Amino acid sequence: MIIVGAGPVGLLLAGELHLGGVDVTVYDRLTAPTGESRALGFNRRAAESLDQRGLLPLLGDFRWGPMGHFGGVRIDLGMLDENHSGVLGLSQARTEEMLGKWLAELGVPVRRGYEVTGFRETPDGVAVAFDGPEGSGEHTAGYLVGCDGAQSTVRALAGIDAPGREATRGMYTAEITGVALRPRPIGERLSGGNMVVCTPLGDGRFRIVIHDKSLSPCPAPGAPTFAQVADAWQRLTGESIHHAQALWLWACGNAAALADEYRRGRVFLAGDAAHEMPPLAAWGLSAGLQDAVNLGWKLAATINGWAPQDLLDTYHAERHPVGQELIRNARAASKLYLGDADMDPVRGVLGELVAYKDAAGHLAGTVSGLGIRYDVGAGGHPLLGLRMPPERELVLSDGRRVRMAELLHSARGVLVATSGFGGGVRVAEGWADRLDVVTGTWVSGPDGALDAVLVRPDGYVAWTSPGSDAGLADALGRWFGTPLPATATPRTSATAQPVSSGTDRTGAQA
Repeated sequence: MIIVGAGPVGLLLAGELHLGGVDVTVYDRLTAPTGESRALGFNRRAAESLDQRGLLPLLGDFRWGPMGHFGGVRIDLGMLDENHSGVLGLSQARTEEMLGKWLAELGVPVRRGYEVTGFRETPDGVAVAFDGPEGSGEHTAGYLVGCDGAQSTVRALAGIDAPGREATRGMYTAEITGVALRPRPIGERLSGGNMVVCTPLGDGRFRIVIHDKSLSPCPAPGAPTFAQVADAWQRLTGESIHHAQALWLWACGNAAALADEYRRGRVFLAGDAAHEMPPLAAWGLSAGLQDAVNLGWKLAATINGWAPQDLLDTYHAERHPVGQELIRNARAASKLYLGDADMDPVRGVLGELVAYKDAAGHLAGTVSGLGIRYDVGAGGHPLLGLRMPPERELVLSDGRRVRMAELLHSARGVLVATSGFGGGVRVAEGWADRLDVVTGTWVSGPDGALDAVLVRPDGYVAWTSPGSDAGLADALGRWFGTPLPATATPRTSATAQPVSSGTDRTGAQA
């Protein structure tokens, strides 16, 4: 398995595949990480996705955002039943570093200095051509995933179109030190449709973003000079930062594009390669991390030979609509965020609407990712198709309490059954090589009675009892393929042990 791109999306996808028992290698054209942090954090669902693999604590100290906003219109998250807070002020470089260390511990190779020059599909895989430290060469694998950014080489080589909007305005981003600035974490709107953002990062560092309508929407290649950035800051704020030191600089436009196909044959796209958008509240990174957890287990299932025939097709079917909404919502939020005084009436109306819980919940679900619902089949339970709340707790027969997030650390499917499900757990015995069965008693929760729930490896609810119209065997077949014959020896992955039905399992390490 070959992944091109060693950013957070490619690194997380590689880890997902390894947990699924797949040999995977990551290639990147850069010889070392850039250290740049174009995203400062990620949304709630992306954080939950990391928590499901036990990765969130590895980031160290970070802060959650108690207030949300859509295009600068504040949302009081405290009025909602669920916690929609995202991670704020966490540099993308720190997330990359954590994921890189995780892969090193897993033994997943990340090869730097390799630039893709072409690929061809073979009867049983792909052959990818690289220019690397040892010269030109060709590496083969069963599948290829492009996680190589908005200007994706893999996407271009695959001939996948990515129509979108041309840039209409430009912006500068910089990380600076040696200066004291007034924080403006959500942004300070200025006359003429301009804005400045200033986020303290600790240790005397600040992340500044300059939305200046006079900047070119199509900046020249390469970083701007710090003098240009400092001049623009002073022009808009009256404050001089010319004496500061710049750690890195970036100029970009607000172009947006969405790949027509997230899959073509044995080639897949994820992250910015699939959905290009300007930096806005780390929406693009958040969606990319969720692409990775959606695709990883499906590719692993296919390579391991147990995936249903159309499982890989569900990657595009589930994630492409999310990409469409991402681009649409980013356009809407940008209009609100950067529009001049003509947008004030719209901001006022939206501000009144989000004072109502239902409206606030809808917009918060859009921003946090908690509102994503996949088509998993007909039924009436409110959790069907949504993510299983990771904080939902189960009391095991020995008295231990375990969170749902901990049950997903091994990246396997989980069937949780209570005593109310009776002997139904025996149905799952044929899937013991790819599914863990956990029995216990729920700690009370707000989302309706659950005698049993089937959770996919990415954390989404595929079936419930009561609630689903289909039976458990049908749901298992749809998502986990054909059961093993009764006389077969279950296959195991390298990272998880199968559990027979009726056996308690925490599936997690603290």
